[in-house]
Amino acid sequence: MARKNPHIGSSFESWLEEGGIREEVTAAAIKAVIARQLASEMKKKKITKQRMAELMKTSRAQVDRLLDPDNGSATIESLQRAARIVGRELRLQLV
Repeated sequence: MARKNPHIGSSFESWLEEGGIREEVTAAAIKAVIARQLASEMKKKKITKQRMAELMKTSRAQVDRLLDPDNGSATIESLQRAARIVGRELRLQLV
């Protein structure tokens, strides 16, 4: 008789929780979405990475890190500044 899969019927979130990686995976997903949204807004407004760096009073390398979906080192302050520059607002909330 075939073994029954113990994960059938469980949620992806519960699987992440069991593995102890839920917070890390969620944070990475949020950062990736924000990075893509910022890049999209920059493209719409024709703002280059170099110009974004000038407007943020930072380096081009910092903007590259900010727009890298896999780089989680961005601060909330830098994300807020970038959002304002492209005419958006960053909102964080506890749920």
